[in-house]
Amino acid sequence: MDKISRILIACEESGAVTDAFIELGFTNVWSCDLMPCSGKNPNYHLQQDVVPLLKENWDMMIAFPPCTYLTVTANRSFLSNPERWKKRFEAVMFVWELYNAPINKIAIENPKGVLSTHIRKPDQYIQPYEYGHPLSKLTGLWLKNLQPLQPTNIVAPEWIYPKSGSGKRMSKLHANNPSTNNKNNSKLRSKTFPGIAKAMAEQWGNEV
Repeated sequence: MDKISRILIACEESGAVTDAFIELGFTNVWSCDLMPCSGKNPNYHLQQDVVPLLKENWDMMIAFPPCTYLTVTANRSFLSNPERWKKRFEAVMFVWELYNAPINKIAIENPKGVLSTHIRKPDQYIQPYEYGHPLSKLTGLWLKNLQPLQPTNIVAPEWIYPKSGSGKRMSKLHANNPSTNNKNNSKLRSKTFPGIAKAMAEQWGNEV
């Protein structure tokens, strides 16, 4: 039976979450991004600014706003850099607009960063290794009228230890894609893991 709840997946070019909903029988789910869709269902992708869509009649929105100016890992680049201060302010205001959209059920995903200070703390943090991927990437979820995401397949994370001898470990994801200044690496690091996408579709799909 087709599931006709109207769902917006904002700021998603990969189509990972959109594809997961479609596989469960949802027929009115749409990804939206300024970039073209690289997923399996480009016919369910709106290549445009998401802001004009926020006032339409959606049952749920899951949003993945760009983290370039929001993550704490970039803090060192903000020293004496008013241009980046402006970019961070604009990024926070964009998330604020998403968070306050007139949509009943909302989830916003972002790594640990300044949203905790400027908007509020996330409802939960999740890790890829809780959803079947042996990688570490701490990610926050800000939720409205949605239950926290529950782990589905906890596995041991894999780590890489640099040759420096410092004893510090790195997530395999970040070690293999080391710089967010590299557009290709940044894109790889921002993609939603299939296990997390499936959990969002299965668990939050039941709530609409």
